[in-house]
Amino acid sequence: MSFGVVIAEDFRMIREIFESAVESGHDYTLKASFSTAFEALDFIKTHDTDLVILDVLFPGSMSGLDAAEKIKQIKPNTKIIIVTSMPELSYEKRAKEIGVESFWQKEVQEQPILELMDRTMKGESVYPSKHMEVQIGNAVSTDFTERETEILRELVSGASNKEIAEKLCVEASTVKMHISNMLQKTGYHTRLELAVKARNLGLVIND
Repeated sequence: MSFGVVIAEDFRMIREIFESAVESGHDYTLKASFSTAFEALDFIKTHDTDLVILDVLFPGSMSGLDAAEKIKQIKPNTKIIIVTSMPELSYEKRAKEIGVESFWQKEVQEQPILELMDRTMKGESVYPSKHMEVQIGNAVSTDFTERETEILRELVSGASNKEIAEKLCVEASTVKMHISNMLQKTGYHTRLELAVKARNLGLVIND
């Protein structure tokens, strides 16, 4: 039996790596390969697909996670592997909530993508054993607490302390304290510098 695979990855070189992996596996057939998640979703609606490899971010198009959610609604038995180079922790959380079977970090690559495909098709759900670490100023991303990361995610959207506090149901003084702690950890001097660096590194993304 050969499993039909659909790929959606906007970066051509990475897409070709995935295509080669699929074609090198005796148990797989490449059904289609696209540069956007929207095209992949449109194809999957009318074609039998066993496995989808989806990037998370597609400039100017729906995200891989949005596409994954729709795929699971219309083709619940289709297995999905989400791939990303971003350390944004919320991606893994949402992928699990959607029911995505496996998650692969391009920068870490704990195992070859073909091995992950094999394990996924055998019924395993495979997620990274540890979070990707990113250097941000004098700190690494894992130095931040879960609450600090939540606040940082809102900070990159330009929200004020009061707005962040209202959204997270905490006091504005608590938000101010956490931002101060992150500035101390990183060595940055302003909240703007902290937010810009965090956004550019992909540590937190709030679109």
